[in-house]
Amino acid sequence: MIFQESWRWFGPEDSVSLATIKQAGAVGVVTALHQIPVGEVWNVAAIQERKKIIEQGVKEQSGLLWNVVESLPIHEHIKQGKSDRDVYIENYKQSIKNLASCGIRCICYNFMPILDWLRTDVNYSLPDGSSTLLYNMRDVALFDMYVLKRENARGFYSEELLKEVDTYYNEISKEDLEVIKSSLLLALPGDSNNFTLERLKEGIQAYKDINREKLRENLIYFLNEVIPVAEAEEVTLAIHPDDPPWSVFGLPRIVSSIEDLDYIFSSVPSLYNGLTFCSGSLGASEKNDLPKIIETFYERIHFVHLRSVHRTAPFYFHEAAHLEGSVNMFGLVKTFYECGKKKPEKKLPMRPDHGYKMLDDLNKNTSYPGYSAIGRLKGLAEIRGLEMAIVKSGELS
Repeated sequence: MIFQESWRWFGPEDSVSLATIKQAGAVGVVTALHQIPVGEVWNVAAIQERKKIIEQGVKEQSGLLWNVVESLPIHEHIKQGKSDRDVYIENYKQSIKNLASCGIRCICYNFMPILDWLRTDVNYSLPDGSSTLLYNMRDVALFDMYVLKRENARGFYSEELLKEVDTYYNEISKEDLEVIKSSLLLALPGDSNNFTLERLKEGIQAYKDINREKLRENLIYFLNEVIPVAEAEEVTLAIHPDDPPWSVFGLPRIVSSIEDLDYIFSSVPSLYNGLTFCSGSLGASEKNDLPKIIETFYERIHFVHLRSVHRTAPFYFHEAAHLEGSVNMFGLVKTFYECGKKKPEKKLPMRPDHGYKMLDDLNKNTSYPGYSAIGRLKGLAEIRGLEMAIVKSGELS
């Protein structure tokens, strides 16, 4: 097979149990120590405790393994190039060493300022009664100008969009406005503290003098420091693309295209400086040729997120079923298969990302939007079937 099927798990407080993950057919568990504040060292005892829970968390040995860390977060002072960034970088190096000593050798991280993935409706109803995640630039702009009231926000959007937003703001109900506000201020996965408007404003203000070029410099500085340690410890670092792959609230984003990836990998050539290939994040932009990204950077891809989005207009999409939408999942898995034939020993950890909330999960309080069990189980089953069909067809040809 092409992939090492995996599942994201947010720890003992996750509403999805390890037994469910095992029954879903996953082998690997993708998790993180969300209880440790960003910037502090992940100590060996905490890592070993989590690893033991995963390996022995189901009756009579689960057979699961902790194969990927998602995420070991980057402190904002590193992204901002603050004077104390080296303190946090040293802590990051020590965390890499501690993870390696426990046998965990793949780390997913991102370099998005302040915000992780962003949606304007985390409970968008579909015609069949299931729900999914939606991004609408109009609603982002409305929030930016009328709720957040960011200085000079209007200069960030086109005249056409401004007219649409102004009209919509005069018509929007309090309920619909609250959906936008609560969705955009939602806590990051694994974080129990939602953003407030004040926290978001303060965070944006901290980046007022940091443009795209400066953020790039700060990423390369970080990588030049940590990649030699990762290489020595045989730990791969896999940067996650921006989600969505364009600027939000005027904040720069620098991991959104094949050109961005080429810059990052040519600046720090070690293969331990790698990529989390996320088909949904990159696929939100019609400009990105996803098979070409796989072919170009296959050696750099250390972790895979597979999901699809349905793009109906520029800067507007909702999460689609895994085999539907604007992402050609067959083409992506086939490309991974063709590339993998050259390195058959490489088994990429892959997890199904952002499933629909559906069936019995509609009546449950799941831990995080996009991470209910049944929708991801459906996605994993579909991808596994697609994967097997491609592999078997290749063996027959």
